[in-house]
Amino acid sequence: MPSRNLIKFYLSNSIYHIFNRGVEKRIIFQDEQDYNVFLSYIKEYLSPQGDTLRYRDLRGKYYTEIKLLAFCLMPNHFHLLIKQIDKNSIKKFTQSLFTRYSMYFNKKYKRVGKLFQSAYKATNVIDKEHLLYVSKYIHLNPIADSSGIVDGKKLINFHSSYSDYLKLTNTIWLDKNIIFREFNKSSYIKYHKITSYKQFVEKYKQDMPQYEILL
Repeated sequence: MPSRNLIKFYLSNSIYHIFNRGVEKRIIFQDEQDYNVFLSYIKEYLSPQGDTLRYRDLRGKYYTEIKLLAFCLMPNHFHLLIKQIDKNSIKKFTQSLFTRYSMYFNKKYKRVGKLFQSAYKATNVIDKEHLLYVSKYIHLNPIADSSGIVDGKKLINFHSSYSDYLKLTNTIWLDKNIIFREFNKSSYIKYHKITSYKQFVEKYKQDMPQYEILL
């Protein structure tokens, strides 16, 4: 039976955790240029459109359809937290993004064939506590070790949206408002007297109710 994360039932105005890894767990971001190219494609798709568009110009193609809430790129896998407006927005966005990056990667490294492992996985975010949990999971993904020790200074140096959530950077094509709004409204956050998103991610030891994430 196929994994439930491979059977995708998309709803309009819903949030999804999108994740995948390289085929055979291979490295898909080999150097700084690779990370920057992948993110440049997202920036191009999600930035506001200019006054005029050149032929085949993709700037702002998904600006009105997709909101990127959080992301993290690791050497052999990635995580994207996305809100889609139309029920088909994520399918169109991811197909274009992953195909385009695969073509870039294969040309650069003189290879052929699939770059990503099977179809990407998508999990619907079911409520605001789940949303906060997934955002925390994504931002901790680089360096949370088995002892539970987190080095916050190192955490912001990875290719992720965490520095934006600490207000150290301001990426215009990233939408932080949805997570911050739910953070401020969360009864869980209020009950445990958590005063900042940084504290929630790095310091708070008692985890939230567990949600299954299969990569």
